[in-house]
Amino acid sequence: MADPQLNQAVAAHDAARLQAIGRAATVALYDELALYPKPGLVSFIDTGSHADMDAGTFLRSLFALRHYFVRVTEAGALRRPFAALEQLGLAAEARMLQATGGVNTHRGAIFNLGMLCAAAGRLHAEGTTPTPARLRAALRDGWGEALRRRCDHSGTSNGQRAARQLGLRSAGDEAARGMPVLFEVAVPALHAARAAGLAPRDARLQTFFHTMAVLDDTNLAHRGGLAGLRDAQRMARDYLADGGVCQPGAIERAAAIHRHFVARRLSPGGSADLLAAAGWVLRVSVGVGVREAP
Repeated sequence: MADPQLNQAVAAHDAARLQAIGRAATVALYDELALYPKPGLVSFIDTGSHADMDAGTFLRSLFALRHYFVRVTEAGALRRPFAALEQLGLAAEARMLQATGGVNTHRGAIFNLGMLCAAAGRLHAEGTTPTPARLRAALRDGWGEALRRRCDHSGTSNGQRAARQLGLRSAGDEAARGMPVLFEVAVPALHAARAAGLAPRDARLQTFFHTMAVLDDTNLAHRGGLAGLRDAQRMARDYLADGGVCQPGAIERAAAIHRHFVARRLSPGGSADLLAAAGWVLRVSVGVGVREAP
């Protein structure tokens, strides 16, 4: 006969683990906000290329979203269909906009990190330990077809319009393909940087430049057109080619790129979302050799 107390203990352990997965998403987004210099983006130092938001706006957004990431993790554990996850995301977006006075701070993260949390919840329910490869497989196996169908419908966001007009891959396209830039570029870059002993700030900055160098960042394309996107990618590649965060004057050079982006109103928000997602992956995964520092 099953022991009711044991069953309750297992259920409590499962609930605690799912909550930890969701809370890790909020922590990863805070880490991204705190990073400086981060070309064109909001931090605790300045507002980057944005006149309608600051660090306080992001903190209010994170507070409003803190329960969403736990709920979408639980929904993944219950194998809810994509439509149910989407409804959770839309409700979270409404809370974000209410908290920020209508400013979009985390729409991309609600989608990307929300789907990743659901994938982690699915793995936990299966009794499977999460690794980057398993997270990616769970995302594609669980909701890949629905994500592909979603891409067939034209979106109305600024980034989706820019992707459509310029022939770029949107965040939805990336998700439908199993987030290749996240799992093939950002996560390995962050893992390698931390394994090499770089401080958390330097590792995140290195990862940010690796991501920006290759991502079709539709936030950049919306603000600067295709020329702005390609210029940002070139500057990121040049920064890495010269040694990245290990080159002499690395932080000063990153700050100069930040000022250049601000002058041109460029904002690589998609790269920031994937930086946060990479930090989350290292926090929740096993078998990657090194964890993100708390």
